[in-house]
Amino acid sequence: MPAGAGFPGLEGGLMFACFGSTRLELVQGDITKEEVDAVVNAANSELAGGGGVDGAIHRAAGPLLMQQTRDRYPQGCPTGDAVATDAGNLAARFVFHAVGPVWRGGGANEAALLASAYRRCLELAVEHACASIAFPAISTGVYGYPKDLAAEVSLVTVREHLVRHGQLALARFVLFDGGSFGAFARVLETMRA
Repeated sequence: MPAGAGFPGLEGGLMFACFGSTRLELVQGDITKEEVDAVVNAANSELAGGGGVDGAIHRAAGPLLMQQTRDRYPQGCPTGDAVATDAGNLAARFVFHAVGPVWRGGGANEAALLASAYRRCLELAVEHACASIAFPAISTGVYGYPKDLAAEVSLVTVREHLVRHGQLALARFVLFDGGSFGAFARVLETMRA
């Protein structure tokens, strides 16, 4: 196996692969319980809180998130970008609010925008000296991005960053349901560094 190649494995209900010095994990669970440096929120462009992952993170973190997004980012955040706040009551230090695209059939630059949102979170992790980060499956809830296509874009984007830059010790995808976990697991099984 070449240096840095990551062969997926299973360990205690999670799936993992190593890319360079970084461990990439898939786990089914609740992202609000993650003890990592940064938790990624699947936010809307107004940074106004919402349903799904966004609502769960805002409820668990408390009012600090809404206060900081209003104060720091009054114009919101464009699709394909991400911004940082403190994590409030979460076990993490930061929340990176990433705005993924609404699925419009695949012809509206959705893949590039989704990849950009993940890349920006990884850049924020470096800027904030994070060693670990937890991602949800951005855009796969009410935004309707097909899980299998989102898994491909997400994992390829994160893997490419890890192979090139390697600053993180852990990148974890925390997937809410079995369908999401299965879609991401199928993609990870095919990956090499």
